[in-house]
Amino acid sequence: MTATTRPSVPTREQALADLVDVLGVGGSAAHEIGLDDDLTDHGLDSVRLMALLERWRAAGWPVEFAQVAVEPTLRGALRALGVPTP
Repeated sequence: MTATTRPSVPTREQALADLVDVLGVGGSAAHEIGLDDDLTDHGLDSVRLMALLERWRAAGWPVEFAQVAVEPTLRGALRALGVPTP
């Protein structure tokens, strides 16, 4: 997959890559974000959440602000995207 090619359906890997990119924490931080970590502790605020959601919507992944804001964890974001989690 190239930088401009995105999966047509959400994947955990792409969602996490987008999250890390929006947070501006670098690729190594992906291993530090647990499924149930509060993403606000990693720097997610409402502006960054909107940027993340716009990226996902542009990829054709429909998700609403409230769906992620109510459970601001990686698991919650994946659930909102319809991605199965363990």
